[in-house]
Amino acid sequence: MSESGAVLPWLVIRQDDNGNHYRVGRYATRDEAQKIADSLDTRGNEQLYWVEHVGQPAS
Repeated sequence: MSESGAVLPWLVIRQDDNGNHYRVGRYATRDEAQKIADSLDTRGNEQLYWVEHVGQPAS
């Protein structure tokens, strides 16, 4: 649990053109995280976005 008391176990991860991974944000539900990843993915750039659960091994 974070200092604010909210549990945010879902991450949106971005991979850049060089294969580096960056955490975009943390979310309470998988659906919320997936909506963010989908909206970023549709912007037409060549970045890759996906959703992971905290503690899940990186792709």
